[in-house]
Amino acid sequence: MTSVKDQWLMKLRGEIPEISPEDVQKTLDSDGRGVTVLDVRESDEFRQGSVPGAKHLPRGFLELRAEDVVPDKKSRIIAYCQGGLRSLFAAQSLRKLGYDNVISMAGGYSRWKQNGHPFVVSSAGPLERRQESEKVPASLSAELPRLHSDVDEISPRDAQALAASGGAPVTFLDIREGDEYRQGHISGSMHLARGHLELQAEGKLLDPMRTLVVYSAQGVRSLLAADTLRRMGFGGVHSLAGGYERWAAEGLPVEVPELLTDRERERYMRHITMDEVGEAGQLRLKKARILCIGAGGLGSPAAYYLAAAGTGTLGIVDYDVVDRSNLQRQILHSDERIGMLKTESARRTLESLNPDIKVVTHNERLTSANVDSILSRYDLVVDGCDNFPTRYLVNDACVKHKKPNVHGSIYRFEGQVTVFWPGKGPCYRCLYPEPPPPEMAPSCAEAGVLGVLPGIVGALEANEAIKIILGKGSPLVGRLMMFDALDMRFRELKIRRDANCAYCADGRDFPGYTDYAEFCRV
Repeated sequence: MTSVKDQWLMKLRGEIPEISPEDVQKTLDSDGRGVTVLDVRESDEFRQGSVPGAKHLPRGFLELRAEDVVPDKKSRIIAYCQGGLRSLFAAQSLRKLGYDNVISMAGGYSRWKQNGHPFVVSSAGPLERRQESEKVPASLSAELPRLHSDVDEISPRDAQALAASGGAPVTFLDIREGDEYRQGHISGSMHLARGHLELQAEGKLLDPMRTLVVYSAQGVRSLLAADTLRRMGFGGVHSLAGGYERWAAEGLPVEVPELLTDRERERYMRHITMDEVGEAGQLRLKKARILCIGAGGLGSPAAYYLAAAGTGTLGIVDYDVVDRSNLQRQILHSDERIGMLKTESARRTLESLNPDIKVVTHNERLTSANVDSILSRYDLVVDGCDNFPTRYLVNDACVKHKKPNVHGSIYRFEGQVTVFWPGKGPCYRCLYPEPPPPEMAPSCAEAGVLGVLPGIVGALEANEAIKIILGKGSPLVGRLMMFDALDMRFRELKIRRDANCAYCADGRDFPGYTDYAEFCRV
């Protein structure tokens, strides 16, 4: 069955002319007089870059501000968004407002930039806290009586009572722009900016019969949004009279979240646009404290991607120095750093990649004497060590402190990844109750390793760590992921928890640390 969104898009493509980025460029180069290029994306997107000379009017404010931004309704307007779909809806709205000469740029800003056309990046300073006015212009005044008649409006107190009544579930839907939402919103509300409503409502609001209380800053944009949802087939749609401002003024519960900086939002925009991460998830990453055991083959890619992802505090444990033979696989280091402490080399690389994170170096060998004081400062551990004594020590310490242990190991062309999470699945000792004889487990120096292999395995470790911090997906708990680089094949084995494990079995007291070198016969 064709979605309402697809039906509307098909209709719009038959009504709204589209123009390629190349033809837009030709138009601007030949005679741009009388042409208004209109960017209808949200403010966050506009700050990332725009077509030179474009005027900014977010789709959500189109009916309220079009006459201020484009006073001459006879001017030729080229509307664009990120991918070329929102601008079709924007062009339709402009036509309803009396702008007859409106076309949409096919492929949007993404295609414009991809095809090598010039762009400018906003030099605006830090975002100031503000409330967006929803003053009704003359062009919309005639439409208001119909909206008030067709859309059910509900007061903040009645909306709160409706949500607490115990009847059908009520969803508060915030249709303001992202920067407005971040500055404060109704507790527990869902955010879906009005500019994305037609394209994303059916995917995000899965039950069309759920009760929706739609709100904006002052209750005008929410009337327009509620009308759109009603026409899309959603039942039980209400518009919050007076909007968020009235709700907050009446002392009803709101959330004012911690904010990312403008620079952080720019850096993590590809995370923030994903529902599974969003700004809330990015803030969780910012608050996270992850300890990487080793700054070598596995620790390098794991730490690199964790830093890029925005892990707030990244601890690095290593006591070795950079050797030229490391550089075939240990991407944190470089030739000019040969002889430098690996922890220092790692810190410089990671802080250069992402100056907004904190890198804590532990330039020491991990032992029974220091493991508690180091590990207790972190939320989880990414184990990239290359020897069995340290693996058993890390496992035992994670069991003691109940910290997730993302484990990886490599040998020649093969790698393994799993997650040992105390209380949720097996530990390392459940998988390997006894270490192998030393002659059966040669080091990388003895057996060699394909240089790209630790990059693959270390990136998988970073992926598991990020999933755990975000609380998303299914971590590799009780599952051993095995990778064969020669056959390019992944296999997964189930790992069962040992009911008699001396360390992680239910009801067992922690038996203490042991002499790991003797235990591993090294």
